[in-house]
Amino acid sequence: PDEQLDLDDGRWEDIHVVTGALKLFLRELPEPLVPFSHFDKFIAAIKIQDLSLRGRCIRDLVLSLPPAHHDTMKVLFRHLCRVVEHKDKNRMSVQSMAIVFGPTLLRPASEEGNMAVHMVFQNQVVEHILNHYGAIFPE
Repeated sequence: PDEQLDLDDGRWEDIHVVTGALKLFLRELPEPLVPFSHFDKFIAAIKIQDLSLRGRCIRDLVLSLPPAHHDTMKVLFRHLCRVVEHKDKNRMSVQSMAIVFGPTLLRPASEEGNMAVHMVFQNQVVEHILNHYGAIFPE
């Protein structure tokens, strides 16, 4: 059955509840927003030293995502960019946003390997997409 949410209900006033629900939803997806098949490609791309080549690779990878993933990413990152615009009030800088969403949006198919090293690169990918949103998702 379709569950109807009353957003005027007082429990939704705490932004942390809404953010937690969004993160949980994204975390519980059977496949992350960045599909498992693309994880290693994004990690390899963020390691490219040449900044313009890195930018092109990440943009091309985003474009290569399945349409549902691409379109969801576009809407989500547009919203996250708007949140970052208010970082003086909400303390959510690009770096903070990357720390919160990096491991949720990009994760390897198996949790083996060096998770701490992965996390640095996962966060850098999210930072890059936030910082270059306009180039990655031209209107």
